[in-house]
Amino acid sequence: MAFSHRLHEKLLPIWRKNHAHPFVQGIGDGTLDKEKFRFFMIQDYLYLIDYAKLFALGAMKAKDVETMGKFAELLDSTLNEEMSLHREYGMKFGITAKEFEQAKPSPTTLAYSHYMLHVGQNGTLAHLVAAVLPCMWSYWEIGKELSEIPGAKEHEFYGEWIQMYSSEEFGQLAEWCIELLDKLAENTTEAEKTYLEEIFLNTTRFEYMFWDMAYNQEMWPTDE
Repeated sequence: MAFSHRLHEKLLPIWRKNHAHPFVQGIGDGTLDKEKFRFFMIQDYLYLIDYAKLFALGAMKAKDVETMGKFAELLDSTLNEEMSLHREYGMKFGITAKEFEQAKPSPTTLAYSHYMLHVGQNGTLAHLVAAVLPCMWSYWEIGKELSEIPGAKEHEFYGEWIQMYSSEEFGQLAEWCIELLDKLAENTTEAEKTYLEEIFLNTTRFEYMFWDMAYNQEMWPTDE
């Protein structure tokens, strides 16, 4: 069994909780409060800044030029396509470029991104891929699932988001990361596979926490 299949089977209950979160479901049926999505867009923009750094770390840790090049492609895609879309898309929700640049991360955004950077900086390439994969893989799965809802891809506010993450281009990047993790995990010990599972589980949990944070628009409780 491919390692990614093992992960998917073992963590499916948590995976489905992410898909069933009211924030995700609200994107799909168009009922999500726009202020919640606005909050999400700003926090996701900040998250992507650190997420892009992980692809730079991946290029540094890679052992071959082809893998280095693919991580460079992911870095470019995140910085110059995904974040650009956030800036353009943000205009629909009244988010200015200045607001994006001056925004501060929520506690969940900080914890999630810093955990991934810690794993990426201190671990192996396999550890890094296990940390970044839940975000990319789950967004692709969520995008595809929501795109099957009649009219969802054409929704005035959320249609573009669904189109992006259900796209063939985004899916190809996710599939490459899945295949790379399978390759890196192939000849490792059971103890190493268990540790990779733990990393993947933690960032899958963080994905749920991120949806929940956006839904409740949670910043520091001491600032309230």
